[in-house]
Amino acid sequence: MEHHRTRPRQQGPRRGAPRTPLPPQARRRPGTAARRPGTGRPRTAPAAGPGPGPGPRGPRLTSLGCALFCGAAMFLLGFLDDLLLGASLTVYGVLFLPVSALTALWVRPSDLLTAPVVAPIAFAVGLLAVADGSGFLDGLMGLVTALSTQAGWLYGGTLVTGLIVLVRRARLLRRRRRP
Repeated sequence: MEHHRTRPRQQGPRRGAPRTPLPPQARRRPGTAARRPGTGRPRTAPAAGPGPGPGPRGPRLTSLGCALFCGAAMFLLGFLDDLLLGASLTVYGVLFLPVSALTALWVRPSDLLTAPVVAPIAFAVGLLAVADGSGFLDGLMGLVTALSTQAGWLYGGTLVTGLIVLVRRARLLRRRRRP
């Protein structure tokens, strides 16, 4: 009778198979530094500070992380604005500007173009906590009214996000063109 395998084959050498020797660069004693090829000097970590490197490191958000950060921050700020200040739309609009700037600064370079899209959506998400209305239709009407009356803050925050993204993108392209 024939027996079929029930588990997939494992990668790597079988038990009892002779081991292959490690390449010379992998055979080094513990506690010794790796050497640069062709020189006798150990490799050193790149120096921190200003230079052609990527600049100051902060959080690097993906597109989804950018949307979650901005949306959650604006909803939390809207809730706190409603709780502490009685739903002041001006305070909410002013708080939108730094959140927009942080979103544009913290997004990954490969996801830069998502920040100006996420910022106005997050503004609307946060307005759900600030807008007037008790039922669904009243809340929807309050949201539309708040969006129309606070359009200046919405455009301003989106403009801040867009400008920061454009500057970061231009610096990234200039850095790639350098030899």
